[in-house]
Amino acid sequence: MASDKQLRDWVSDKLMSIQGFSTSVLVHYVIGLAKDSSSAGDLVGKLVEYGFSSSAETSSFAADIYAKVPRKGRGISNYQKQEREAAKLVKKQSTYKLLADEDDDEVDNHTTSSASASSKSRKHFRRKAQDQDDGKDDDETTAHVSERSVRRRTEEVDDEDGDDTLDLFELMLLNDFRLQLMERQLSKEEQEELIRRSQALDKNDTSDLRNFSRQAYLLKRRDKKIDEIRDEILDHEYIFQGVKLTPAEENDFRYKKKIYDLVKDHVESADDVAEYKMPEAYDMGEGVNQEKRFSVAMQRYKFVFDDQIDFVKSSVIEGTQFEDDSDQETIDAKDILKRELQDERKTLPIYKFRDELLKAVDEYQVIVIVGETGSGKTTQIPQYLHEAGYTARGKVACTQPRRVAAMSVAARVSQEMGVKLGHEVGYSIRFEDCTSEKTMIKYMTDGMLLREFLGEPDLAGYSVVMVDEAHERTLSTDILFGLVKDIARFRPDLKLLISSATLDAEKFSDYFDSAPIFKIPGRRYPVEVHYTKAPEADYIDAAIVTILQIHVTQPPGDILVFLTGQEEIETVDEILKHKTRGLGTKIPELNICPIYANLPTELQAKIFETTPEGSRKVVLATNIAETSLTIDGIKYVIDPGFCKIKSYNPRTGMESLLINPISKASANQRAGRSGRTGPGKCFRLYTSYNYMHDLEDNTVPEIQRTNLANVVLTLKSLGIHDLVNFDFMDPPPSEALLKALEQLFALSALNSRGELTKTGRRMAEFPLDPMLSKMIVASEKYKCSDEVMSIASMLSIGNSIFYRPKDKQVYNSWRETDFSTQWCYENYIQVRSMKRARDIRDQLEGLMERVEIEVCSNASDLDAIKKAITSGFFHHSARLQKNGSYRTVKNPQTLLPRWVIYHELVLTTKEYMRQVTELKPEWLVEIAPHYYQLKDVDDAGSKKLPKGQGRAAL
Repeated sequence: MASDKQLRDWVSDKLMSIQGFSTSVLVHYVIGLAKDSSSAGDLVGKLVEYGFSSSAETSSFAADIYAKVPRKGRGISNYQKQEREAAKLVKKQSTYKLLADEDDDEVDNHTTSSASASSKSRKHFRRKAQDQDDGKDDDETTAHVSERSVRRRTEEVDDEDGDDTLDLFELMLLNDFRLQLMERQLSKEEQEELIRRSQALDKNDTSDLRNFSRQAYLLKRRDKKIDEIRDEILDHEYIFQGVKLTPAEENDFRYKKKIYDLVKDHVESADDVAEYKMPEAYDMGEGVNQEKRFSVAMQRYKFVFDDQIDFVKSSVIEGTQFEDDSDQETIDAKDILKRELQDERKTLPIYKFRDELLKAVDEYQVIVIVGETGSGKTTQIPQYLHEAGYTARGKVACTQPRRVAAMSVAARVSQEMGVKLGHEVGYSIRFEDCTSEKTMIKYMTDGMLLREFLGEPDLAGYSVVMVDEAHERTLSTDILFGLVKDIARFRPDLKLLISSATLDAEKFSDYFDSAPIFKIPGRRYPVEVHYTKAPEADYIDAAIVTILQIHVTQPPGDILVFLTGQEEIETVDEILKHKTRGLGTKIPELNICPIYANLPTELQAKIFETTPEGSRKVVLATNIAETSLTIDGIKYVIDPGFCKIKSYNPRTGMESLLINPISKASANQRAGRSGRTGPGKCFRLYTSYNYMHDLEDNTVPEIQRTNLANVVLTLKSLGIHDLVNFDFMDPPPSEALLKALEQLFALSALNSRGELTKTGRRMAEFPLDPMLSKMIVASEKYKCSDEVMSIASMLSIGNSIFYRPKDKQVYNSWRETDFSTQWCYENYIQVRSMKRARDIRDQLEGLMERVEIEVCSNASDLDAIKKAITSGFFHHSARLQKNGSYRTVKNPQTLLPRWVIYHELVLTTKEYMRQVTELKPEWLVEIAPHYYQLKDVDDAGSKKLPKGQGRAAL
């Protein structure tokens, strides 16, 4: 037999694995049950009765603890034991003299019943003790049970070798056990007890209950009638507003209002009267009022976390106050929804500056507009220009960095103007052109405007060009800056508006020849900014702790957490669900909503759903939520201070996706997300010193950290040959520019003088990476353009095809099912990505006709397909080394080909090649003789060595 301490520790560990919780009180109680049980099967029945699951694990636990606990001597028979229990029961009941004589008779009857039914005596006594306990002040009794008396009584129970009769202490153990197991179904014996208790009610008790029920009904009926009168008054005021009534109707309406006021005053005055109310515990069923009974004792326990983060309130980002000419009610969201869209436009901050803005546009050719997110600049400025007559001379173009933004903004503006989308207001994005000859306001991505430069270099069809979200500094935006600046000098009648959401407007102004800056205040509420007292070692763990701290201690409001990518979002999601599941009902419900690029559309939409009453929503997002998404209800923002930035190393030709600190501009953008619908708080998981000294003012522009091959090819096709002196806002690194020229020359897109070749002009027609474009052009030679188009379209959509990696030829399988959405779900395929791949392929097929490439299929000749791929990616070749790696990366395959060609080289935690296929080295000399020589591809590994000579000698 194990010692008492070892036994208690063992039982505690078992309870944690079976029930998920363990207390010293519960451990003592289970050991007592084991001592009192006649067999392991009897103990299983008792455990199941008191809330344990009926499983093999419970049965094994019962058998083990039954064998471990010390057994009592068998000197007393069961009959003697029953007689002794009955005697003790009578003796204990005789000490209670609170009931009348009639009730004493009833107690005697219960005692006799318990003595005759030996197997139920303990349960009857427990219920009797509980009934007597209910007669006292339960809250006061429970609150004054000291910990010392509980410990002393526990020792007495352990040392006792006689009967284990349940007394008041054991009743407390049972109640605590039931409280942790939550509410359960009443057992058969407890139901019989409730029936006997209800049968004991006499006629007077029934009459009293009837009176109480009648009084409760009258109160409900009174409230219902008051509500009916109120509704009648409100309906009358709404229906007959502005209608002249007869004197009789006016008198009747005044009479109703007077009656309503009198009744309401009477009810309010009656409710203020202090009255004594009987406790409700007498009428409640067993276990229903446990929370109220033990509320006093539970006050000493407070919910705390193992780790907490101390924040320091550093500053408050003030909001902007507006003097609204209309009633204050127009700011209320419910009233705004009922008003016309035209009235809603007047509530936007930009509306007060409409005349000043139009005057500035008329006076200056180029204007830099600074307005915070939500000020209305994207939707309202093109409408103001249309109303001022600028569309009579040409269309108004408004560029957006993202496809979704262009579509949604165009739909909104068409509703406000009362026109059909695609007529006066339209949008143009890749794979979709929703415009017509009537279109006057055109929203488009900045990449689409670049494509229009190829056919119309002077943009003669536009009178105004507005470059929106210029602060994001995407690659296409930076190229547009140089092109529209040159066109503005050539066309004095062209108006150019540069719109930004940040205050870094001086740089834009200096670039556009000291253009004036027009500032539009945003309707943003004040935001409190909190920093940590000390740096956090693990920002993921710190973010989780902060989420739970806010959830427990802060007022209602949703939480927005900025993380770096899908992996971190899924990690935080899993840990939060585990922690909240363990806490159960101790904390309110927490709805976790992730958002990242590869998430299916139906799951992304959950972040916009209204949060249920009594719960809180936490959105786990990447930096896409800084400006692109507006989520209502966000009151708290958690900013770890990091993001993933894609950078390109021209020396190695490798793209890195690394975690870097954000800039001050991004930090301010994140903080502002909490002040959209009300006052908010931003918790930054770094110190104020880090913010002031370690963060850059602005994010490095994409043009300085990306592969410039596509940029150079685009500019060359536009006739811009002097790339070194091109007017970039932030010039790209010269090393990256030279690397791009070298790559295009190797692909035969440029000749030795840097001029565009015929192959280069055909490549420029495809909106793809130059290597993919060259692959498609070369497929004409190998008669496999159909297959190469499918490969190019799938490579263009990136790594968003699968929910999880699978080795499948998915495009042909999807086409065989007639592009079935159900097939995508069944095979873990992103249907949105597959549709995008189909759109890309359709577009490529149309462009191949434009550049006169015949579409033909040669699926059986895999070498021809591989040669076409090699034509575009010959400088992405790698050879297997002696250590099992391909220069930079270890391949997880078991059978490694000696030569491979890859789509891209990416640095994450290691250096990886993506989308790899086998290559014959002689193809490199055949396809790219200007780039490779025979000695470069001489495969020493395939040679047969002379006897006694090792590989090291080669």
